[in-house]
Amino acid sequence: MRVVSLQPSATVTLDRLGLLDCVVACTRYCADVCPGVRDSGRVIVSDSWTAQAEQILAARPDLVIASVPYQLQAVAQILKAGVRFLGLAPRTLADIYTDMQMIAGVMNAAERGHQLVSEMQQAIRSVREKTASLPKPTIYCEEWGKPIIHSQPWVAELVEAAGARFVGIPGAHTGADSIRAADPDIIIAAWCGAGDRVPLEKIIRDREWSGTKAALHQRVYCIADELLNTPAPTLIPGLHAIAWAAHSDAFQQPPGIRRISTERV
Repeated sequence: MRVVSLQPSATVTLDRLGLLDCVVACTRYCADVCPGVRDSGRVIVSDSWTAQAEQILAARPDLVIASVPYQLQAVAQILKAGVRFLGLAPRTLADIYTDMQMIAGVMNAAERGHQLVSEMQQAIRSVREKTASLPKPTIYCEEWGKPIIHSQPWVAELVEAAGARFVGIPGAHTGADSIRAADPDIIIAAWCGAGDRVPLEKIIRDREWSGTKAALHQRVYCIADELLNTPAPTLIPGLHAIAWAAHSDAFQQPPGIRRISTERV
């Protein structure tokens, strides 16, 4: 089956299912998250919101996988051309598990899909059990900086599994004053599309957060975008990063997390 993936989480899932060879076109964000598609001759197309039907159909797909927000006109043309379309809109970990199993099912790999979900669930249970008796610091997680947006509900679930408490309403807009008033123990920024390049020192300074507990105790972190914002098995390294930020005495520092440099605040 020839697949065009407009969503990094779908590309990662296909990779973990052993089906990356089926991906004939994907986005540059897929390449960032799944190095296996780089330098492979695959067509690089725009993302779900900006991709045009002509660009997608030129890859001669049997299946297109995308996530909200969609380019509705492009979706209509894809369906009109007789190409199957799988649209995803996850919010919670349960949604992510369902999406992974749907992708596996449509690719005739249902058994491997169930195994992949089980592996994620077991990894989350393991961290939850390890942190069950530990103190529960408050964590503010940020998905975007302008406007300021809380991380998604699945991140809030990962924070809870890591033995901490999520500050604010997942996925909602907020303001610098509100976070300052909440005075979180830990601040984590994982901006969509920014990789690990969030300017921690600048946002602490510009938002006047230097008096928060997180800043005073140097517990301000950047976690690589794909580890928290890609609803796929890549969330497990993100969970380990959160767990280390919350309980550095109980976990080793994993790749993908960076602490603020106080010299530049």
